[in-house]
Amino acid sequence: MQIAETLNQGLRREYSLVIPAAALAARVDARLAEVSKQVRMPGFRPGKVPPNLVRKMHGAALRGEALQEAINEGVQQLLADRQLRPATQPQVDLAGDDDGEGDVGLKVALEILPTVEDIRTDDLALERLVVAADDAALDAAVARLAASQQRSEPAPEGHAAVDGDTVVIDFEGRVDGELFDGGAGTDMRVTLGQGQLIPGFEAQLTGVTIGEERTISVSFPEDYGVAYLKGRPAEFKVTVKGIEAPVAQDIDDAFAQSLGIDTLDALKDILKDQLSAEFGQLTRTHLKRKLLDTLAERHDFEVPESMVEAEFAQIWQQLEQEASQDADPATARASIETERGDYRRIAERRVRLGLLLSEIGTRNGITVSQAEMNRLIGQEAARYPGEQAKVVKFFQENAMAAAQLRAPLYEDKVVDFLLAQATLTERSVSRAELEAAIEAEEDGPAGHVHGPDCDHDHDHHGHDHHGHDHGAAEEAAKPKRKAKAKAEEPTAEAVTEAPVDEPAPAKKPRAKAAKPASEAAAPAEAAAESAPAKPKRAKKAGSDAE
Repeated sequence: MQIAETLNQGLRREYSLVIPAAALAARVDARLAEVSKQVRMPGFRPGKVPPNLVRKMHGAALRGEALQEAINEGVQQLLADRQLRPATQPQVDLAGDDDGEGDVGLKVALEILPTVEDIRTDDLALERLVVAADDAALDAAVARLAASQQRSEPAPEGHAAVDGDTVVIDFEGRVDGELFDGGAGTDMRVTLGQGQLIPGFEAQLTGVTIGEERTISVSFPEDYGVAYLKGRPAEFKVTVKGIEAPVAQDIDDAFAQSLGIDTLDALKDILKDQLSAEFGQLTRTHLKRKLLDTLAERHDFEVPESMVEAEFAQIWQQLEQEASQDADPATARASIETERGDYRRIAERRVRLGLLLSEIGTRNGITVSQAEMNRLIGQEAARYPGEQAKVVKFFQENAMAAAQLRAPLYEDKVVDFLLAQATLTERSVSRAELEAAIEAEEDGPAGHVHGPDCDHDHDHHGHDHHGHDHGAAEEAAKPKRKAKAKAEEPTAEAVTEAPVDEPAPAKKPRAKAAKPASEAAAPAEAAAESAPAKPKRAKKAGSDAE
């Protein structure tokens, strides 16, 4: 096979391959001899069909099969001989029409993985922010738990509502004297002081009593979700139907027992363990981001455009999905469109970090053992009750899916390796300070944005609607939605254990030959196959599907 390089630009490579007609004809003859022994045809005994008749009936299909095999072997030879590490599957096209007789020319285009020459990890210095699960934090956790269990009871007659009280109201809203769509509701429960409603609405409910009617004047926020109401003044006629006042929750053994725990001390021990784990995760999240930020600042190498495009497409798909669920989808789409360049840079950063961590792991012999892989598969299978065997088989038979499952653990092991080499200084902070530091990184130059695989929660200031339709009276002036793309995290596709030792197979050429009619002569499937979809997850009762 003749191979010639036609393009060498950055990470892009293109080659011309020529499959000699004689070599292809030899493949066809060999396949013809094999098939002739198995083909059945009326008037001939099995295995006695003349080869020329088999060629006449199935020659085109046999040549197509032989051509596909030659193409796959040619591409594998190209990758091996030139020691190419493809970033994505090579694109293979016929250079011209296959006339069925002459040499066959191919064009092979691919991007290769970069070679990272200078990896600088020997002098890492990072600050570790730690939060102690001390008595103050523990008392605050107990208080929060008690508040979440707080009950309320009807307020006495004549009670004037204050913050913390839940007011039950009927309402009817008008703009310019006209009732607007969604502006009326009944039996809406509003807990004063929680900011559930349009700014200024709850404050004007303070002091109401049962049976009172009151007119409330407010203006809709400029970023309200309904376009024709944005910024417009409105009046709501409100009738107070009930008031419930919170009942103080005693924090004692009886409170612990209401939660199924014997004593308050035992409850505190449980909460202390949970706080320690939670604070530890926050500390690691911050430290990992600082590490990745440092690595990103120190390393700037070219990354494969195809990998960046694939990562950007995934981010953009998530953004568009979120925008479609927005109260004003058109405005939301227009907003993210203005930030397209930012998300493109996020995708590039994720790919670069992924390739860098992969290279660090390879050079330092970091691996995911089979035992660890079995544990991951078992954990994943446990999420599909009744289908565990199918899930296990799926990951055993699909290398791509297994690699995606392995990637987060491999990434964590590389991160742990780097943190073990780093000089760490420790500083005690409050939980609020640590969360503020994490939030600052999300909004800062590092460009962190949450992604579908994000491993921590983000407060979107959602509200409990209590099953009622609150209409336009409900607060829609929420903080600007943050796109979910987790920029500080490398892409899973790039962080793989020794990802480039196995060359990617070639795609089928665009000119395809028909398959032979005989089952015995059916050609083998092409080497390049799409990874099957993940098994459908069975829903668990009482759980939120991811």
